[in-house]
Amino acid sequence: MNPFFENDKTDWEDLGDGLSRKIIGYTPDLMAVFVKFEKGAIGHPHTHDIHDQIGYVAAGSFEAEIDGVKKILKVGDAYIAPKMVMHGAVALEEGSMLIDMFNPARQDFL
Repeated sequence: MNPFFENDKTDWEDLGDGLSRKIIGYTPDLMAVFVKFEKGAIGHPHTHDIHDQIGYVAAGSFEAEIDGVKKILKVGDAYIAPKMVMHGAVALEEGSMLIDMFNPARQDFL
């Protein structure tokens, strides 16, 4: 694993449906990922069996839903979704971006 992340030297991975990501870095126990959303793109509600997740709003704004509770989040805000808790988000602005952090690392992203 490279101990440095250089944003301008890392390509976006197109996930479809208005979503793309860049893996910032990871260890076996921790992962950070940029997730960019087009306006209206949806991070569909889901749960993780083994991953705790924190999503930090780096750009734009989102309607986030955690365990059935919806809240508008703007730059500097965050949400916490422990394992087995339903969560999702909808981008309210073009170019909205999350920094998602996972424990442990998401092997399915590698």
